[in-house]
Amino acid sequence: MKNQNIELSEIINSVGEDRELYYNSVAPPLIQSSNFAFKTVKALRKSLKKEDSIPFYTRGANPTTDILRKKMAALEHTEDALVFASGSAAIAAAVMVNLRQGDHVLCVHKPYSWTMKLLQDLLGRYGVKVTFVDGRKSENFKDALVPSTKMIILESPNSWTFELQNIEEVVAIARNNGLITLMDNSYASPINQTPADYGIDIILHSASKYISGHSDTVAGILCASKKMTKKIFVSEFMTLGGIISPFNSWLLLRGLRTLPVRMDRVADTTMKVIKFLENHEKVSEVYYPFSKNHSQYALAKKQMKKGGGQFTILLKTEDPEKVEAFCNTLNNFLLACSWGGHESLIFPAIVLSNSQNYSKGGFPVNMIRFYIGLEDSEYLINDLEIALTKA
Repeated sequence: MKNQNIELSEIINSVGEDRELYYNSVAPPLIQSSNFAFKTVKALRKSLKKEDSIPFYTRGANPTTDILRKKMAALEHTEDALVFASGSAAIAAAVMVNLRQGDHVLCVHKPYSWTMKLLQDLLGRYGVKVTFVDGRKSENFKDALVPSTKMIILESPNSWTFELQNIEEVVAIARNNGLITLMDNSYASPINQTPADYGIDIILHSASKYISGHSDTVAGILCASKKMTKKIFVSEFMTLGGIISPFNSWLLLRGLRTLPVRMDRVADTTMKVIKFLENHEKVSEVYYPFSKNHSQYALAKKQMKKGGGQFTILLKTEDPEKVEAFCNTLNNFLLACSWGGHESLIFPAIVLSNSQNYSKGGFPVNMIRFYIGLEDSEYLINDLEIALTKA
């Protein structure tokens, strides 16, 4: 069995790359072409027959994107992968291809906002039913099953309160009932968690986050078996056309080169910041799966190698003005959504109260989500200490 670090290095630096085809260039090539030409009708016919793997038209396959597909499949221990223009496009394709009118789907409560909108608003219009389940107890999935249940959607951990599901137990329930399982692995990344090893059928990534790592790309990725990716490709992928541009695929390949190093750095810095905040008198609670105070700490250690850079705190005040003052006083954290780049961020739940597209309830006004980037821990902790003192 290969050493994990050796395997990661091989995937990131070699898998999918044939440098002799592109002048021995060290960096993967950017093939910014929408169309591909052929010398014979026979060759044209062959390409059209295998449009998911042979470049014919970039809506289907593109050489740059193909390198990314192979690397992501290898990282997630799956047979294949598909790349989309956004995470929401990826999850929509994976869910829609497996559900029909009258079907029922189970989803963890408090999922990614666009997952909730897809299930409740879009698919709800076409007769698909959804039940949101507290996934901290596996038996809750079994209790929520009905004869029309076809799919279970997991997000372990979620990206606000960082609740986990026991992947192995949920997969067992799904297999005993002939259900498809889909899991969002954006938080952990394939460096810290590989759901396919537990039997998850489809793994989702909002690749705008850690896969990119530079806050300059919006993308989504699905990793699954060849049978499942083919099923998605010939239907929702090609029909809806939510494809990524070759340039953005190239940016994601660049991001993958440093993914293991970034994930290690982020995890180490985040733990230092967590320890500071857990001991601060003005912070009432910290939500982080690799904190020993987290109720599912043992499960996090079992399923994940390390924690990510996201966590959430509750300030010891319910005064909206004080919460906003704390956020506005920080200098070394940017006020922004998303996460996964170089820069540390904060996103206060209080801004969701008048949002058009995001959940308007469920989070207290003193809840603030943090993302730790690649800065020095002392640089961030000093900033937090000043802001907590002033606020």
